[in-house]
Amino acid sequence: MKKQLAKSIFKLSGWSYHIEPNTLENKQVIIGFEHTSNMDAVLSLALFEILDIKIHTLIKKELFKGPLKPLLEKIGGIPVDRKASKDIVSQMVELFETHESFNLVIAPEATRAKNGEARKSIRTGFWHIAKAANVPIVMMYANAKTKEGGILGKIYPSDLNQDLKTIQRLYKDKVGLDVCIPETKQ
Repeated sequence: MKKQLAKSIFKLSGWSYHIEPNTLENKQVIIGFEHTSNMDAVLSLALFEILDIKIHTLIKKELFKGPLKPLLEKIGGIPVDRKASKDIVSQMVELFETHESFNLVIAPEATRAKNGEARKSIRTGFWHIAKAANVPIVMMYANAKTKEGGILGKIYPSDLNQDLKTIQRLYKDKVGLDVCIPETKQ
């Protein structure tokens, strides 16, 4: 029933999705571009339901209070304490190590453009988590102009500079989206 509802969301919204074959694994960090509205999150959740993928995402711990807590837990929210002595990368590596299947979904900061402003360079925490956990980075997309979304490919993190350039190129070549990458030190 949930899968049918998810398919209906795509149909009613006029969006379509595409999945590159053999992209998904049991453990991965899934990133998503282009983040232009809250509808991106709805479509992403629908796509994960269609694909039967249980996801997890980082949410600040302060939101896990009252009636919101069970909802956030149900959608795979992981409370993050930014003041904890253990850094987020280490926390996520531990979760990857203790689960047979684990899908961490991250919309890197600076992916949401506001009122036509130029995007800032993306934050690279997703790369550091994937590298430390020894899992691939799967690239998801949502193109509001064409109303198409899906999963376009994956990389195995090895060199931050080269991997960011590859991510930028894949999004540009395959779906025409610009991903602004940071200048990194050699």
